[in-house]
Amino acid sequence: MNFRSGPLAWIFILAATILLFTPATASAVEVASNKSLLDLYREGGPIMHLIALCSVAVMALGAYCFLTFRKAKLMPPAVVAHLNGLMSQRDLQSAYDYCAANPCLLTTILSGALMKANFERDMYNKTSMENSIADDCFRDETKMMVVVNYMNTFAVLAPMIGLLGTVAGMITSFSALTAGKAEATDLAKGIGEALIATGGGLLLAIPSMFLYFFFRGLLTSNMADLHKTLSHTLDLFTGEAHSHPPTAH
Repeated sequence: MNFRSGPLAWIFILAATILLFTPATASAVEVASNKSLLDLYREGGPIMHLIALCSVAVMALGAYCFLTFRKAKLMPPAVVAHLNGLMSQRDLQSAYDYCAANPCLLTTILSGALMKANFERDMYNKTSMENSIADDCFRDETKMMVVVNYMNTFAVLAPMIGLLGTVAGMITSFSALTAGKAEATDLAKGIGEALIATGGGLLLAIPSMFLYFFFRGLLTSNMADLHKTLSHTLDLFTGEAHSHPPTAH
């Protein structure tokens, strides 16, 4: 037999359709019900090892982003409150020392801005301090977004990896046909491998895509809040804002 011939391809498609849509017998249902996830994993072929490895990488990235991109991690409320008090008193040395003793993204960016403060210039050189904050926020957000983009990479690669397993399963089925094995059980192994690999790729791609959009939105939102908090801290330093609403006389 020549597997490139047109009728043979239609025979394979017909056999696959029959296997997928013919009602299963009671014995087949019993066998399927007894299969564990490990059995399905093994039936998916060697490509399932690559899908499992990528799944572990996605879970590790998700855990890292969850622990790192939280607002409480980027700018702890206690640190913000203490720095606002020091900045409103224009105690730059104490503020800088506090930033060095309490490292986080907010204190790292603020300490760089404090280096540009100048009491002899208009508004204590606030423009240069704001530019320093904006540049550091953009650079740090870009670096953190690289980690988030890895999830998008896995979301894009996962269906392709599953498709590779699908092709491998089809090749197995065609090899059975070319060897003269036209029984349904001979075709089922390759078709099952193809379907399980495809499902495994989709099971990896869907959570990866969700985590990508979730952490991208979380990072963007928290960085916007961080920039706003730092701007308010500078306003307290220059006297353009007050830590408490002014009271009427």
